[in-house]
Amino acid sequence: MSSIAGAVGPVDASGEAEALAALRSPTGVALIAATVLASGVGSYDAYVVNVAVPAISRDLNASVTSIQWTLTGYLLAVAALLLLVGALADRFGRRRMLVIGLCGMLVSSVLCAVAPSIETLIGARVLQGVAAALVVPTSLALLNGTLRVADRARGIGVWAGLTTLATTVGPYAGGWLVDHASWRWVFLLNLPLIGLALLALHRVPESGGPRRPLSLDILGAGLGVVGLGGLVYALTDGAGSGWTSARVLLAFAVGALCLAALLPVERRRRAPMLRLSLFASRQFDAINVATVFYYGALGGASYVMFLQFQLQLGYSAAQAGAALIPSSVVFVGISPLSGALVGRLGPKWLMFSGILMVAASFFWLSRVDAGAAYAAEILPAVLLWGLGLGVSVAPLTAAVLAAVGDADLGEASAVNDATSRLGGLIVTAAIPALIGATGGVSLGEALADGYPTAMIALGAMSVAAAAVTALFVSNAGKAAPSIVAPAPHHGCVLPDAGP
Repeated sequence: MSSIAGAVGPVDASGEAEALAALRSPTGVALIAATVLASGVGSYDAYVVNVAVPAISRDLNASVTSIQWTLTGYLLAVAALLLLVGALADRFGRRRMLVIGLCGMLVSSVLCAVAPSIETLIGARVLQGVAAALVVPTSLALLNGTLRVADRARGIGVWAGLTTLATTVGPYAGGWLVDHASWRWVFLLNLPLIGLALLALHRVPESGGPRRPLSLDILGAGLGVVGLGGLVYALTDGAGSGWTSARVLLAFAVGALCLAALLPVERRRRAPMLRLSLFASRQFDAINVATVFYYGALGGASYVMFLQFQLQLGYSAAQAGAALIPSSVVFVGISPLSGALVGRLGPKWLMFSGILMVAASFFWLSRVDAGAAYAAEILPAVLLWGLGLGVSVAPLTAAVLAAVGDADLGEASAVNDATSRLGGLIVTAAIPALIGATGGVSLGEALADGYPTAMIALGAMSVAAAAVTALFVSNAGKAAPSIVAPAPHHGCVLPDAGP
C-alpha cells in the first residue's frame, strides 16, 4: 500500500546519487535479498499466529482474552512505534536500525518458541512487535535510499514480487509446521531467514546523506501508545470480563482521553511525530479513513476465516493456510493491470469497485458453515476476494501518492501505513466480541452462531470504505506513476517504506 509511495520519493542530490548502487551489482543483489527477507519476516510474524491459534490455545490452556493478546500485543507494538522509527533511522542510519531490529526479532522469536506459559508468550510477542517496528519500515526505505534512481522502480518491482511470494507461502508453511511438528516451530522458521538477511546486509552500505539531529516526540509517542493500548485492552478484555467491568471502562476512558489529547499536543510540538499539515488535504483524509475501514475488514476477515476453517470446517492448520492462497494468485495477476490503469482512469472508481468486490466476497463467505465444499462454495468467493484486492490496492497506493507534494511522500506513506495497521489492530481486538466469544464461551463455540454475523459486519465495513471513496476521493491531483504493490498479507498489513 503506502509502502510504494514512500519508495518513489524525491531524488537525492546528484553528488549523493553517485554513491548509489546498481540493481545488478553485488550490492544491489545483496540489498534485494536483505530487504525481501526482512519484509518477509515482519509480515510472517504479524499473522502466522492466526493459523496456530487453536493449537496454542489447547497446549497452553489459554483463554480467549489471552490468545487475543498474542495477536494484538504484536500489532499494538508495531502500530504504536511505527511513526517514531523514521526519526531513529534518520539519526542512526537505516541499515543499522534494520540490523538491530532483525537481531531483536531473532531473540524474541526464540523466546516465543520456548514460552512455558501464555503470559510469557504474550510478553515475547510484544518484544517481537517492538523489533518488527524497526524492521518493517526501514527495509524498503533502505532499498530506496541505496539503489540508484534509474534502477529504483525496477528494484521495487522485484521486491514486490518476491515479498508477495513470501506472503502467499507463509500461512501454509506455518500451518504445515503446526500439523507436523508443533506451534513452537512456527516461531523458529524465522531464524534461518533472519540469519540470511543479516548475512546479506554485510554487503550493503549504510544509507547515505547527512544525519539529522535526533528529534523524538516522546510525549506524542507516549500518548499514542497509552491511547491505543487502552482502547485495545478494553476491546480485548471486555469480551471476557464484561463491558461494564471497572477496569474495562477505565481502560477505554484513559485510551480515549489520550487519543483525544494527541491532536492538540501534536499541533503545539516543534517536531511532532504526526505532522498535522498533511491532513489539510481532504483527499488524504478520505483515503486514510477508507484505509482504516478497508484494511481493518481485511485483517478481521482473514483471522475469522482461519478460525472457521479449523474449528468449524475441520481443516488442518496447513489446509487453512492454503485456503486463501488463490486470492493472492489472482491479486498478482490483476494488480499490474490495475496499476497501469490508474494513470488513465484515475484511482477513485477502481478503488470503489475493487473494495465492493471484496465486500461481496465477505457476504458470500458469511454463508460458509460445517460441511461446505471448498471448490463449489468457498473458492469462488476467495477468487472474488483476490480480484477485488487486485483492482483496489494499487489505485489506493497511487491516490496516497497523488494527494501530497513530493516533499511529503515519505511521511504521508508512513501515516497511511500506520492507519492500515490501526484498522487491523482494532478489528482483530474486537473479533471475540463480533463472534460472541464472551462470558467464557470458547472461540469454537462462538463461531457456530457468530461467524455469519462477524463476516457480514466486516463486509459492511468494506462497504463503508467504498462509500467514503465514492463521496470524498477524487481523480484530480498530480499524476502518479503506475504502481505494482505487494499483496496485502492475510491480515492486511503491507511493509512500509518509511520516511
